Amino acid sequence: MLYNIIDFEVCGDHSGKLVALEKGAEFPFDIKRVYYIWQTDRDVVRGKHAHRALEQVIVCVSGSCDFILDDGATRQCISLTTPVQGLHIKSRIWREFTNFSEDCVVMVLASEHYDEADYIRDYDVFLKELKG
Repeated sequence: MLYNIIDFEVCGDHSGKLVALEKGAEFPFDIKRVYYIWQTDRDVVRGKHAHRALEQVIVCVSGSCDFILDDGATRQCISLTTPVQGLHIKSRIWREFTNFSEDCVVMVLASEHYDEADYIRDYDVFLKELKG
């Protein structure tokens, strides 16, 4: 499986909505890093890498964008369009994202601190590492 979609519990009423992300049954790892991306032109392709160990949950908190996920055998496109779902990407999955709406804000929650050695930035190297 390339990914899981996590449906977040939403609390709220007429005064607004709230999603709280906590380690537990609905969240797959302890969060060690959070960052967000915005003001990205529609046709830009971001990502273009895989991680050796790090896992991510990605939430499109505003607007929409598409994720292309690739495990070396299967390639899938997933559209993120709501802040009440998170895209859980495990390690060793190539990811690219594009097709950003003008109001797109993407928040990434990561299982590890930033470590350049964890990144695989060349697709051919990614395929070689998958084969062992």
